[in-house]
Amino acid sequence: MNGNQTEDKLSISNRSVNVTVTDPGTSEPPTDSFPATPPDSDKLANWCTSKDFGLIPIPKRLRYDPDKPFHFGMFLNVLFGVTSTFSVANLYWCQPILIELATNFDVSYDEISKLPTLIQAGYATGLIFISPLGDLVRRRQLLLILIIISASLTIGLSLTHSLRTFQVLSFLTGISSVTPQVLLPLTADLAPPSRRATALSIVFSGLLFGILIARVFSGLIAQFADWRITYYMSIGVQWGLVVVLFWIVPDYPPKNAGKLGYGRIMWTMAKFSVTEPVLIQGCLCNLGSAAAFSSFWVTLTFLLGGEPYNYSTLIIGLFGLIGMVGVALAPLVGRFIDFLVPWQASLVACLGLLLFQIVQVVGNGLNVAAVIIATIGLDVFRQMLETSVAISIFSIAPHARARLNAIYILSLFIGQVIGSSAGTKIFLTYGWRATAAMTLGLTAWALLMLMMRGPGCDRYTWFGFRNSLDGVKGVLNIKARVRADDENVQGALEAEKDVEKIEGGP
Repeated sequence: MNGNQTEDKLSISNRSVNVTVTDPGTSEPPTDSFPATPPDSDKLANWCTSKDFGLIPIPKRLRYDPDKPFHFGMFLNVLFGVTSTFSVANLYWCQPILIELATNFDVSYDEISKLPTLIQAGYATGLIFISPLGDLVRRRQLLLILIIISASLTIGLSLTHSLRTFQVLSFLTGISSVTPQVLLPLTADLAPPSRRATALSIVFSGLLFGILIARVFSGLIAQFADWRITYYMSIGVQWGLVVVLFWIVPDYPPKNAGKLGYGRIMWTMAKFSVTEPVLIQGCLCNLGSAAAFSSFWVTLTFLLGGEPYNYSTLIIGLFGLIGMVGVALAPLVGRFIDFLVPWQASLVACLGLLLFQIVQVVGNGLNVAAVIIATIGLDVFRQMLETSVAISIFSIAPHARARLNAIYILSLFIGQVIGSSAGTKIFLTYGWRATAAMTLGLTAWALLMLMMRGPGCDRYTWFGFRNSLDGVKGVLNIKARVRADDENVQGALEAEKDVEKIEGGP
């Protein structure tokens, strides 16, 4: 079949009907069935292992069985989100306690201020070299070993009295804290196509919540107790997650076993980054949006601390809690995306971001209500854009989602670095209005990148639109019918016929 395709399997009595939906918002080749089955059945015995790491028996109900697919429900989805929260928090525990760390290690503020950068450098290293392993090895084992390593390293962080040791352990912790980047493509693999965006938005919200909770908890603990308690808490949570994941996360076979080695995985990831139009478009769009979002949050502290607000550090810190609105709305945002073509959802998100950037440019210096409205709006639409673009990118090659995700998140990381550094410099030199204008321009860049390539294009078409309106209407109608007729064989068959009409059209 030509174009982008998403496969929904409808179970009716003792039979099943595969409905393949062409999605003009992405360039998706035929996707894996849910759940993915091994391509070579004669090797199934090698995949269906009964032990983790060849030593620890896997609970029988969690062992892979192609005849009894494991149900991906809300509980497992939320568990993935919580795991993402406390994994990404490892990158931010230190930020509110830098002054305490400088005092404890008897070093200057300038020297200790390099610590967050060191942790982020470790994270970038893990993103490039560790997270692509999700396309090569069994994800259950990869998740467990990453959390075990990060939890063990955190023990060292809580005990050491040497700055150099603390720095080395922090870098290594950053490398091992890429668990969310294993969970995101795994979620895309396991979630039914009809709720894939909802599932991804919950995991993405876990990332945002992790940033917020790390900064709030770490600051509060350091205010009233020893900063090391933050790391004691992190140790307990991470080891607790190891136990929960061991008893809850099902085992799945590796996606490319016997086909690709690590070197080939890295080579194909580099190849994807320059040959896939949907990926490159998504990364450029995401880079601009991430830079604008990062700049907004970094300079918000300066804005609220100066004229005309002059808020205390405590009040400024409470503004971070407003970001939890985006977390709370994650399922609704994801469900909205599920009912649209991903490109459409991205367009809505870009326009929403543009609107709320205008609100902050005009109103941030006039009334705090404008700041609150802009903060909520930017959180919600930023999350919508991040999720919808991920849906498009994951549709390029389902067997390579870990590699595609690594490239995608790397673009987000680069955007955050650009936004933080440029936003701070412009704010200190020209003030908050110039910074707001810059974030508005970055958001306009994201919209421009999205409009360079619309829905309906072939996979390797770089610019333009094709059959957009008819294709979008057709897919939306079919998606609605698939949801309505998920227990009706005739409805599924009629939907499949309509797909063929669209695929055979001009």
